[in-house]
Amino acid sequence: MKLLLIEDDTALHTALSRSLNRIGWQVEVCVDGRAALPRWRASHPDVVLLDLTLPGRDGLAVLQQARDEGLTTPVLILTARGTVGDRVQGLNAGADDYLPKPFDLDELEARVRALLRRHPELHDTSGASQNESAGLRYDPESKAIHHAGQVLDLSSRELAMLRALLARAGQAVTKERLFELVFPGQAEVQFEAIEVVAYRLRKKLQGTGATLTTLRGLGYLLKLESGRTQA
Repeated sequence: MKLLLIEDDTALHTALSRSLNRIGWQVEVCVDGRAALPRWRASHPDVVLLDLTLPGRDGLAVLQQARDEGLTTPVLILTARGTVGDRVQGLNAGADDYLPKPFDLDELEARVRALLRRHPELHDTSGASQNESAGLRYDPESKAIHHAGQVLDLSSRELAMLRALLARAGQAVTKERLFELVFPGQAEVQFEAIEVVAYRLRKKLQGTGATLTTLRGLGYLLKLESGRTQA
C-alpha cells in the first residue's frame, strides 16, 4: 500500500507517517500545494490523503486539476473545514471520501481500505505501468496520450475516459465509475452522455492496437492487441 499524504502540519504528518508505516503502508509526504501535483504524478500512489488548507495552493484546486488531467487515484480529504458545505464542495471537486479533523487512526485506516475495495481498477497486479498499455503512453507534463510517437487527438473527456481504462486494461470499468471521472460534479449531464464519449474514443483508438469493448450490464473494457499490458 502506497499513500501520498499532502499535509503541511508537521506534527500531524509525522505522527501519521509513523503510525501508518507500522501497519506496513508506505507513506510519502508533500507539504506544499504547488508541489502536490508533480509529486502525485511521479509517485503513482494507491490513495491520496489531502489536506485542503495548504501553503502555495489550496487543496481543492490541486484536486480539481488532478481530476481534469485524468488522475484517477482515490482521494480522502483530511481537513478541519468540516461543515456540510465544505464536504459537498470537496466531493464535487472529485474527492472519494471526507474525514474531518480531529479523527481516529482506526477510522482513517478503515476508510482507506474501503476506498481500495471500491476502486479495484486502480491496482496493477501485473506490475506494469498504469501510464502505458499496448503502445499507448500518457505524458503527465503535456497531459496527452501518445501512440507510436504521435499525440492522440482527444478531447478532455475522451482523455479522462482513456486514462481510467488504461489503469485497468483488460478488465471491466463500470459506466458509473467512468461517468464520475469524465463528468465530475456535473449533475446536469445525462448519464447516457458517457456512451457518446465512448463512441468517439472507440473511433480514435482504431489502429492503435487497443480496442474499446462494451460489456452489456458491466461497462467498458480496454482490450489490448497483445493480450497484456506493457511495462
